Amino acid sequence: MMDFDGLCAYVKVHFPNSFSIGEPMKDHTTFAIGGPADLFVTVREAKALQALLKKARDCDVPYLILGKGSNMLVRDGGIRGLVVHLDEGGAQLVTGYELRAAGGVPLSQVSQLAAAHGLGGLTFAIGIPGSLGGAVLMNAGAYGGEMSDVIKEVTFLDENLDFQTAKATDLSYSYRHSYFMDHPGCVIVEAVMELWAQASCEIEAEMADFTKRRKEKQPLEYPSAGSTFKRPPGYYTGPLIRQAGLAGLVMGGAQVSKKHTGFVINREEATARDVLRLIKTIQYKVRSQYGVLLEPEVRIFGEDTDEKRGS
Repeated sequence: MMDFDGLCAYVKVHFPNSFSIGEPMKDHTTFAIGGPADLFVTVREAKALQALLKKARDCDVPYLILGKGSNMLVRDGGIRGLVVHLDEGGAQLVTGYELRAAGGVPLSQVSQLAAAHGLGGLTFAIGIPGSLGGAVLMNAGAYGGEMSDVIKEVTFLDENLDFQTAKATDLSYSYRHSYFMDHPGCVIVEAVMELWAQASCEIEAEMADFTKRRKEKQPLEYPSAGSTFKRPPGYYTGPLIRQAGLAGLVMGGAQVSKKHTGFVINREEATARDVLRLIKTIQYKVRSQYGVLLEPEVRIFGEDTDEKRGS
């Protein structure tokens, strides 16, 4: 039986200045959408994270781990139970070519640290809005690079909430996929990346080029979760959606971006319901015209407002 009050009492003692009740998730996602979380706690230390999650399990309270809130959509009814927000933590040079960083560190910050030390391999990550942990989980990538190219090992809490360290070769990496997506009970704590020496002028040029291309081609002026769909084999998502006549399609406050049709944007106070209706419409139109099923890259959490009222 759920003991939510017991978990709240534990949090008040151990995280007195780092929690809130009914925290709006729209304030913690790049989509700027989402209803309230029952209990929202920010955690920095790995041991404290482990203890909190064990307490949540003892109290039979479900939990969700949150980094920078990119690549996700929270439904309008919010999230029942506990949301654990991973504080940024730190990143450091381990050896001449290796970087170690906590899961909550912004990926772009890790990219900049690598550049500052004359290390290549992470220039593609400049401008990606998520955390390192989220990038490791989904094998984030862009412009010909992805996390599996540089990950050496990952330390995580397994599904029993014990600390484990695994080599990249044991993490089942593929396009936008990893071992962690098949084992959602795991929590990424930190990662070691193995990089290589690269001339600073080359790194700066690559990062400047990628930043310019993002600004020119992506709707960065609007909240979004990034690319809405995975790229189907043999196709590019944006052109499929544009050719289906869906560029600029609006449902409520959500819109298919005219600038990059692979993005659904929060044009004007969109709700999660608006976004989900638009996603389903895109999937239907593209499949009916081209026989291609678009699989969402955006991960969906929480419950609808109707479900919350009925609970």
